[in-house]
This record gives sequence, C-alpha cells and structure tokens, in this order.
Amino acid sequence: MNNLKANFRPFPLLAGGHRQTLAAHYIAAEYQLAGTMQHCVALDDGDQLVLHDDRPNRWQVGDPVVLLVHGLCGSHQSRYVVRIAHKLHDRGVRTFRVDLRGCGAGGHLARTSTHCGRWSDLEPPCAHIGEVAPGSPITLCGFSLGGALSLNLAAMPSTPPNLSRVVAICPPVDLFAVERLLKRPLNKQYDQYFARLLWKMVVERAETIPGAPQVQHLPRPRKLREFDESYTVPLGGYRNADDYYEQASVVTRLEQIKLPTRIIAAANDPIVPIEPLQSATLGERTHLLATGCGGHLGFVGRRGTDPDRYWLDWRVIEWVTGSKDSVADESAADPAPPSRWFGSRLRWRTPPTQLTD
Repeated sequence: MNNLKANFRPFPLLAGGHRQTLAAHYIAAEYQLAGTMQHCVALDDGDQLVLHDDRPNRWQVGDPVVLLVHGLCGSHQSRYVVRIAHKLHDRGVRTFRVDLRGCGAGGHLARTSTHCGRWSDLEPPCAHIGEVAPGSPITLCGFSLGGALSLNLAAMPSTPPNLSRVVAICPPVDLFAVERLLKRPLNKQYDQYFARLLWKMVVERAETIPGAPQVQHLPRPRKLREFDESYTVPLGGYRNADDYYEQASVVTRLEQIKLPTRIIAAANDPIVPIEPLQSATLGERTHLLATGCGGHLGFVGRRGTDPDRYWLDWRVIEWVTGSKDSVADESAADPAPPSRWFGSRLRWRTPPTQLTD
C-alpha cells in the first residue's frame, strides 16, 4: 500500500485551496539563520548555482544533511525553505538551501533559467556536498518545481551515491495536467502571474548578463505555455511545448524510484493537481501522503500535537529525522487567538505583491 493516512485539519478560516495557498504568503513567521556560508557550484555549461550552508554547532562529519530545493521563481529565501531549514537546524541537522539557475543569490551567475527538465542540475550540488560533508547521506527535499526535479533525479538509473532519500511537496509530476488545471477560471491568475514574473526575470537577465539569450524581440507571454514555447523550448532543445511537457513529466517514471521517497500533496491545490499522483504506479519505497486540504505549499492547520500550525514542516522533519513512524494526529482543540497561531515569531504582513513558490 503506497498511500499514507494524513490527519491534517486546516485552520477553520483557511479551509479552501486558494486560502491555504495564499496563507503562507500573507502570514510570515520570522526565522533567522546566522552564520550561513555560501558555496558556488559550477554546472557543465558554465552557469553556476549557489548553496547556502547552515551548519549547527553539534553537527559532526558523517551526520545526515538535507538539500532544500525551492519552487518556481523562488529562492533560498522562500519562506517555507527558511522555516524548515531553521527547524532542522534547531535539531542539529545541517541544511543546504540551493538557488537554482537565475534565482536568489545565483541570479547573476547564470545565463539561463531553470525548468522541470533540468533535474541534472541537482547532481553537482550533491557532489559538492559530498566534498564538504564527506560520508553524510543526503535527504533531497523539493518543493513544487523543486519536488519535480527531485523525483526526476531519483528516477534516474544512476543517482548520486550520497543521496539516501527524497521528500517532494506538491510536485508537478504531469505538466499537461498542470496546464489543464491552470485553465480553470479561478486558477488563471496563477498562470498569468508566473508567466509575467518569469518573463521579467529573463528580460532583466538579457539586459545585465553577458551571453544571456536575448528575448526583447519576442512577444510577451500571457501564460506559461507561451513562455515555454518562446523560451524553454528553444533553449532546452525541445521540438515544442508538448515535447517538453512529455519529457519533463516524471509521472510515468515514478515506479522506477528505488530510494525511500515520500510525496506530500493536497487535493485542493489550485496549481498542481493531485490526480496524476493518485493514479500513478509508485515504486515499492515511494509513498503518497495526500490531504483533502492544504492548497499549494500551504498546509496551515489547527492546533494539535505539532509545536505550531505549519503542519507541513513537521511532516518533513519526521521524514528527515525519523522522529515518528506515523503521521501526527491533529487534535480538535479550539483555535488560539491570532497572536498565538504560529508562536512567538509570528508577524502579519501586508498582502504580498509577489506570489512565488
């Protein structure tokens, strides 16, 4: 049986997929990581990624590490990445937060952008971690786009020797299904938003980075398929967007994953559909933890057995540390006042101008 029981219970005012998706951006918990070291990692084509290394004092050589991979248009500073890295750091786990091509601190170190077909970009970071943390097994933890890259890498016949397990949250395993979901009236806003943001990033790169592809002559995309046709397809060597979607979709290769793998997804995710995961053939060591609610990278829950309401964080920590054999049960306790929702680090934000994975 490849499905795990999930007892996630959303906070009553955040019971919808859109609300869950936006909640993680409207409500921000303050976490600080001091002493972060940066490592530049070269790729075969000359572009570079950046690893942000957070090493707890009590971590020792050979202890496990975690490689955190952000989502589309995100970075090492994405709230969910920093939040989980901080909690792992508190538990003595060394984490490496990667900035994929053209993202975060690596924005000026790459001529091109990342996409779902570039899972080989995760191999050099794994090799570099093997050099700075010899003998340490890696848990690869990917979010959305990062989750798809992680699963694609794990499905390869040969994986990095220090890669020991994988967790993927809300991964787009079937890009055709994602496109269909984004065509729904209430979901078009996400399609348009990401297309605008991606286009802004590649235009800025064309203007500031020598050797970057020039895109000013191309029509401005209004949705992700148009962006992929204009930019991803020619740079990736694909015939067209359909060819890219087919090759980059890991759904038909999930059964080839041999590493212990957990996938976390929500049925009401407005960006990435859960149905391809539910109908896919999974490998014997791959398990799907599916919730009825949670949105896209949301999973803001009621008070229960977890220290705060970020249910997702504690499921990742359980998988990384092996602290529990089963999913924590959420109690039916009455909601706490807003000031106690997420603990002492909570602050309310002005509605965000950018929604990035």
